[in-house]
This record gives sequence, structure tokens and C-alpha cells, in this order.
Amino acid sequence: MDIDNPIKRQEERSLKVIPIMVSFMIAAFIGTFNETALNVALSTLMEVFRVNEATIQWLTTGYLLTQGILVPLSGLLIQRFSTRKLFITAVSFSIVGACIGGLAGNFEILLIARIFQAIGTALLLPLMFNTVLIIFPTEKRGAAMGLVTLVFTAAPAVGPTISGLLIAKLSWHWIFWLSFIFQLFALIFGANYMQNVSKITKPRIDLLSLILSTVGFGSLVFSLSKSGESGWDSLIVIIPLLIGIIALVLFVMRQLIMKKPLIDVRAFKHPMFIVATLLIFISKMIILSSMLLLPMYLIRVIGMSTLSAGLVLLPGGLVFALLSPVVGRLFDKLGPKLLVIPGLILSVVVLWFFTQITTSSPIALIVTLHCFLMIGIVMVWMPAQTNGLNQLPPQKYPDGTAIMNTMLQIAGASGMAISVSVMTAGVTNFMEKMKVTSDVHSQSLALTAGIQDAFMFVFSVAFVGLIIGLFIRQVKVKKDKN
Repeated sequence: MDIDNPIKRQEERSLKVIPIMVSFMIAAFIGTFNETALNVALSTLMEVFRVNEATIQWLTTGYLLTQGILVPLSGLLIQRFSTRKLFITAVSFSIVGACIGGLAGNFEILLIARIFQAIGTALLLPLMFNTVLIIFPTEKRGAAMGLVTLVFTAAPAVGPTISGLLIAKLSWHWIFWLSFIFQLFALIFGANYMQNVSKITKPRIDLLSLILSTVGFGSLVFSLSKSGESGWDSLIVIIPLLIGIIALVLFVMRQLIMKKPLIDVRAFKHPMFIVATLLIFISKMIILSSMLLLPMYLIRVIGMSTLSAGLVLLPGGLVFALLSPVVGRLFDKLGPKLLVIPGLILSVVVLWFFTQITTSSPIALIVTLHCFLMIGIVMVWMPAQTNGLNQLPPQKYPDGTAIMNTMLQIAGASGMAISVSVMTAGVTNFMEKMKVTSDVHSQSLALTAGIQDAFMFVFSVAFVGLIIGLFIRQVKVKKDKN
């Protein structure tokens, strides 16, 4: 019978590749937009709900913590539930979160909204990566992953700009209502076109692995998120950090002795997967650290409005969006090395210039440097990630995507936390050495010194990435056949 013909099934599936990708891209763009969209509204929300900085920060910490717990489990969920069910579930959580956020009248309800949004994004992103690996042959994955990388990284870059515009013209509630509208469209569209593409194996759930994963990744992300606020010598940072490390060591040891692990860490036996994971970890740290430091510089040092600062950073986000598909196609033709190494060199050079910014640096210079930084990162991220995943056997795709997305959560939390810590220390040292007074100009000088120090940390991270990038080589894979 035709239904048993694998060639025909593949042809029928391929006819709907574009609608499947459209469904994922719309949902994923809004999901990742939510990662940074609320950052520019935090000051406004502190006044509206009459809470302090430590409390309002939970809107970010709670979001990261939820993702840190759920993303590692995504590989298991992909193997237990169909693509269609997971997609609808993920988008539904995001819609509920957006609706709750749009109606929120107090801080507690808004925090619940953020947790629902985080659940949706945590389920969606690994599912999207896994689906791309299944529905596209290896020789076309570069272009496909270029589109995925576009939404995965460009959305957080333009999030502050869009949010600043919404706050200036409407209200902070519209950050959530905008998400609600687009996610609802993604749900309706996806419900009509999403297909089940992954193989359902329903592996046994190991309760101890589940507990160790939840405690380990949850504690680690919590510790990193709180370190920027409380300092690395605080017990609220040290204790969860130690608990997280111990739990993760036990988790890895248990996975290595299990026949069907929760996450197959044996994926790290593949050298290019290791290189790829490290490079996207570093890329994520660079992007989120820069997206934290640059708005702070523009608003608190230069004195720009939230909307103006967002517009200054918009060209970089647009450059990233435009180049992602181009880099994807170049990867299919050239392989990773000719893209990754030049991209890392460009990033290192740009970040060195960022360590030299002053209170009088021209805005045109900031815009130019940010654009070139985005060019450098887009040349690194997608080629490295696709090349690393290509080295894995198909049965390890869910594990590979789960590992990479988990590392991205840790990278985001650690990058922002360490940048804040370094910046704060830099401000304190400057004020102590120069005996700075409390006038506005002196505070701007001190903050600039702290931001310079923080960019020096980011520069160091990029330099380490350049050393790692020298080891990248193209994975030789057989072309898929229908």
C-alpha cells in the first residue's frame, strides 16, 4: 500500500516543509523576543508595582530558572510526544502567559505570566532545532539553520527597540498583547500545517535523573542569575552554585551508566559537537552581555531615552537578521572554517574597541561597532552549530539539541551575571581611586569605567572563542537520499 511507501511519505512530508518552518519561526521569534522585551520596562514596572530592584529582577530570574529546568528535559519529551502535540502545547503555554501578562494588575500575577512564557519557549526551541535536522537533508541544513538562527538571536536583539516603542506610544501591557496576537496566529497556522516528523520511542523516565537534572540546572541558573545582584561571595549564590555543581556531576555519572539516559552525554564523544557547543555558548555570552551593557551605556552615560537607545541598537539586529540566511547558504557551499574564524577575529577586534569607549564616544561609532559585532557573531553561531549537530547520528539529535539549548540558558545567565559583577567592581574601584564625588558627571565617568572593564571580560571570552575556533573542521556526512 502507498501508506507504507517511505519514499511517498517523504515526498508528502516535504510538501509541507515551508508551512512547518513558518509555524516554528513565528512562534520562536516571539518566544525569544520575550527574553529581552521586558528589560526596558523594568524601571517602569518598579514604579507601577512599587517593588525594589531585587524583587523586579525575578521577572528575569524566574524566566531563566524555568528554562534552565525544562530545556534539559526537552530531549526526553521529543522522544515521548509527537511534534504536533509538543508544538501546540508549547505555543499554548506562551499564549496563556501573554494573556496573563497583558491583564496583570500586580507583580505576582506578572511573574506567573513570565513563567508560563518561559515554559512555552523552553519546549519550543529544542523541538524546532530537532525538526530542522529531520526534515532537511544535510546539504541544505545550512540555509535552514540560518533561518532558525535568525529568529533565535535577532529577536532578543530587536526586543528592546520594539518594547521601547510600545512603552512610549501605548503601555507596557502591549509587550504581552503583541506576543499574544502573534502566538495565537502561530497556533492557528501550526494546527493546520504542523506534521509529526520525529520518531516516538517513549524511553523510560528515570526519576533520579529527573531530580538531579532539575536540581542541578535549576540551582546553577539561579546562582548565576543572583550573582550579579548579590555578589559572588554571597551565601545565596555560593550554596546553590555548589548544590548545582554536585547535582550535575552526579547527573552526568548516572547518564554514563544508563542504557537509555535522560540526556545522552555521550554526544560529547564527537569533537566537532564539543567545539560547536563551546562556540555557541561563547556567542550567547557575547550577545546578551552586550545587550545588557550597551543600553546601560546609552541611557545612563550618554543620557538617551529608552526608545532612542533601542533605535541605536536596531541596525545591528537588522544586520543580523539579513545576514543569517546568507551565512546559512555560504555554509552549505564553503563549510564552517572560512566563516567561523573570520567571524571570531572580527568579534575580538570589535570588542577591543568597545573596551575603549568613553563618555564622549560618537553614537555613529557605537552603531557601527554593534553592526560589525553582529556580523561577527552570525558568522560563528550558525556554521558552528550546524556543523556540530551534523556529526551526531540521527538518534542523538534530540540529545544534541537539548544539550546545546541548555548550555545557551547557562551562557545567558552567566554572561549577564559576570558582566554585572565586573562592571560593579569597576565602578567601585574607579570611585575609590579617584575619590569621586556624587555629582552626575563623576558617576557617568565611574559607570563608563565599569562598562569598559565588563567589555574587557567579554573581549577575553571572545579571544578564548577564537582559540577554540581554530580547531573547527568540516564534518563529512553522506548526503541524505529519498
